[in-house]
Amino acid sequence: MQELTSIAAMFTPFLLCIMAAGVFGGLIVGAVPGLTSTMAVALLVPVTFGMPMDLSLALLVAVYIGSISGGLVAASLLNIPGTPASVTTTFDAYPMAARGQAGKALAYGVLASFFGSCIGALVLAFAAPTLGSFALSFNAYEYFALIVFTLTCIIAISGKSLVKGMLSALLGIFFSLVGLSATDSVARFTFGTDALEAGFSVMPVLIGMYGISQILNEVGDINAPFKVTKATFSFGEFYRVFLTFRRSVWNVIRSSLIGVGIGILPGIGPNVAGIMSYSRAKAASSEPESFGKGNPEGIIASEASNNACTGGALIPLLTLGIPGDATTMMLLGAFMLHGVQPGPLLFRDSKEIFFCVLAAYAISTVFMLLLQLVGIRLLIKALLVPRYILYPLIMAMCVLGCFALNSSMFDVWVFLGMGLLGYALQRLDFPLLPLVLGLILGQMAESNLSACWLLGQGSLMGIFERPVAVSLLILSLLSVIFSLRMRRRAARVAA
Repeated sequence: MQELTSIAAMFTPFLLCIMAAGVFGGLIVGAVPGLTSTMAVALLVPVTFGMPMDLSLALLVAVYIGSISGGLVAASLLNIPGTPASVTTTFDAYPMAARGQAGKALAYGVLASFFGSCIGALVLAFAAPTLGSFALSFNAYEYFALIVFTLTCIIAISGKSLVKGMLSALLGIFFSLVGLSATDSVARFTFGTDALEAGFSVMPVLIGMYGISQILNEVGDINAPFKVTKATFSFGEFYRVFLTFRRSVWNVIRSSLIGVGIGILPGIGPNVAGIMSYSRAKAASSEPESFGKGNPEGIIASEASNNACTGGALIPLLTLGIPGDATTMMLLGAFMLHGVQPGPLLFRDSKEIFFCVLAAYAISTVFMLLLQLVGIRLLIKALLVPRYILYPLIMAMCVLGCFALNSSMFDVWVFLGMGLLGYALQRLDFPLLPLVLGLILGQMAESNLSACWLLGQGSLMGIFERPVAVSLLILSLLSVIFSLRMRRRAARVAA
């Protein structure tokens, strides 16, 4: 009964309007190259600080859903992925658009996005409660091993250098140690600065790392207009594509399940899901030579997987408190701002929050389809907004958002400093994801390690008596070994 009440509460007219606006805003952000889903959610988190929990989560989830799908517009018409998740969409969508079939390419992408999100929602609905119930048996040993596994997974797939990924994660863990210790309230690495005693607020760091660094990477082309391929999109063309879409059912299911599976693995993200799904679709096709030349199956595989990946990424966030990708890290920040810690206890003590997220996900998926059908011409016009107007506005919103979190200029300086640091690290090929996850998970790792020490009465050997913890540590080791082997193989091929 509580579940039905939580879901029914999401169907109030005001919340439906908020979700529709969030999805449409997300579609616009996704359509404009350089504006990612991570940046969109990061900008909105400070805005939602004073909102009720259900309204805040509904808006953020709606923007997340919309921005992932919106990337197909730029991928189809500019040959530029609107978001990193749409990289593989460009392979076939742009060649199809270049042949004068832009409307057809967009129709395939819209349908694949919708069905991929639907499958992601179904898996989220059935898998998350089961995993949450299982995780209730975890203690400090399992949580510490899970954090180690998460960090090793992210280090293993981040960038070209395993060492740089590890150094980036260690830097993030160092930042997490700044401030008063959670165990004995001793000030660490504050250098006599009172403002640092509270440590670094997560959101200014995240917004700076992903906001400023992204803008600085794009600023070199700030005066260059986008060259948009001429596009026509009609309901008649969409209907004709819909009638032929049943031939691609297995491709949609396979690609969506790959997307969900990749999304569940922490830190890997929808771009990897798109590449894997595209490869599988090409291998299963009777015409593999047509891929990259405008084959609709390539568009379907990419868009179904990257949209299903959003549902997968929410599963570890809600059940374990571990973000599945960069955007869910921002959602984790929103939970923390509202005083909620995602994880197994969420399903025991605050189950209504899970159903709020699930209902927002499902409703936003429907809005995504409807708004793309009626508003895709406006999304195409969004590609014409000059970047020299867009980027200063984004910077101003970032500054205002960071200040609004705690009414503190210190957070603004943290935002600016971390943004410049993030840009410098990117220029040096250091991945940012291990750093920000190290910051978020560092304190959790420290508190669980201290608890392990107390449980073992001064020894950590008790971790080897816990099968789940041992399994996670073995998987951590295997992920590093696998990454090293893949890098060596790639180096041999390149030579």
